[in-house]
Formats: sequence, C-alpha cells, structure tokens
Amino acid sequence: MQDACGVIRMRPQAVFCCLRRGREMNQKKKLELTPRLQALADWVEPGARIADVGTDHGYLPIWLLLRQRISAAIASDLRAGPLERGRRDAAAYGVAQEIDFRCCDGLAGIGPDETDTVVIAGMGGENIAQILAAAPWTADGRHTLLLQPQSRPEVLRGFLADSGYTIVRETLVEDRGRLYPVMEARAGEMHLSVGQLFCGARLVHDPLGERYIIEKIIQLQGIIAGRSRSEDPEQRAHTDRQRDILTDLLVMREEWRHANHSGN
Repeated sequence: MQDACGVIRMRPQAVFCCLRRGREMNQKKKLELTPRLQALADWVEPGARIADVGTDHGYLPIWLLLRQRISAAIASDLRAGPLERGRRDAAAYGVAQEIDFRCCDGLAGIGPDETDTVVIAGMGGENIAQILAAAPWTADGRHTLLLQPQSRPEVLRGFLADSGYTIVRETLVEDRGRLYPVMEARAGEMHLSVGQLFCGARLVHDPLGERYIIEKIIQLQGIIAGRSRSEDPEQRAHTDRQRDILTDLLVMREEWRHANHSGN
C-alpha cells in the first residue's frame, strides 16, 4: 500500500514472507551436491519417503526438501557427531523440523513402513551389503534402494545377486577425477558374469563405461603381473581367477565399443 507521500509501505507480515522467500531462493542456489549425491538425488521419485543411511551432513535430504521433491525424510548415522552436523545444516536451511534424525546402526532404527526409498552412499560395498543383510525387509518388493559404494562394488553386486535383489539401472559418475558407480536396486532375480560383478551390471551404454572397464583391466593386469611368479598354490589359484575376470572384461570392452559404435 502507499502512504500519503506515495511511498509503498509493506505490512510486517508481508515483509517477513518476502524475506523468507528470498532466503529460501538463496539457499537453493547455495546448496550444491557433489556429482555422486546429485546422481542419487536425480533418481529419487517425487513424493518419496527417503531414509538416508550414513547421512553425515544431511545434504541429500536437505536438497530434496528445499525443492519439495520428497514427502518425508529420515537421516540416520552411527555416530552422534555427523548427526549433529546434519541437524545444524538442516536448521541453517530451514528444514530441521522436516527431517527425523536418528542415531542407529544402518537400518536398525528404521522400520519398513517408515520409508519407501533407502539411500546408502559414501561407504564401502561390504558395509552396504552388511546393512542390507541386517534389514531383509529391503527385499520385500516395496522398497527402492539407491546405492553408491565408495569401494569394492563387486562385493555389493555379488550380495545383491545372491540375496533376492536386482540392479534395475546403474550409472557412472566422475567426482574429483575418480569414477564411482551408482545403482538402483529392487527385489528381483539377477545373474551376473564375473566381469559384470567387477565392472557393472548395466553399463553397456554408459558414456564412461569404456574408461571404467579399461581402468579395471589395467588394475587386474598389475595384480596378475605381481603374482605370476608366486609358488604358493593359493596365490596361483587366485591369479587364475584374476585372469578369468580379465578375459571377461576384455569381452565387455568389445561389447561396449560395439554398442556405442566406437571406432578403433
């Protein structure tokens, strides 16, 4: 409204609302996810009820809530320190009341009816497998798993194949010069070759697929070269298995090149 001098005056409540909207817009701009977390965020279905296991700073649920992408969020961590950081970050972005922070081991403190999307990122494939093994309800057909192993992804893929899950899609993300796999898994049946265990179940059309396979090939060649002179029967048997994996990876590279029409 205007005063007698023609100056526009705003009611205090309107001023507060404008300031809040401006703050929310700035917060959306300021909070940027790492490429790994962004890939996971992009796969979260609108309206999902997520459980972010090992949340650390809580950036993923915060980012999703700021964009009104999810209907509920649980953020859990094994340690109190990361949870406190998450609470502070959530408060700074104005969404502290919308996230249920829980201190628990994996999914031990989260019930199957409280979430439909479980996100586990930033830890080794063995740890992710252990968390899922302790929560068999994640394979009941009602839950989507978004997984990002930092290391040993072959262990996680093997566990999923052996435990009633299937990888419905997988992608590679480059973060600080390193390639990381990101997987979406659900209840189902899956059979993987040894090459797929080590180099991805659904990467034949991924633009980073050939680079990922070549990196694994080089890594295996180094291991085989270092153990080829060993007289230890166990070491020799292990080396033979590594050669089998290497052979499969060479086939996978050719399949990728053919699928993507790559030249020589």
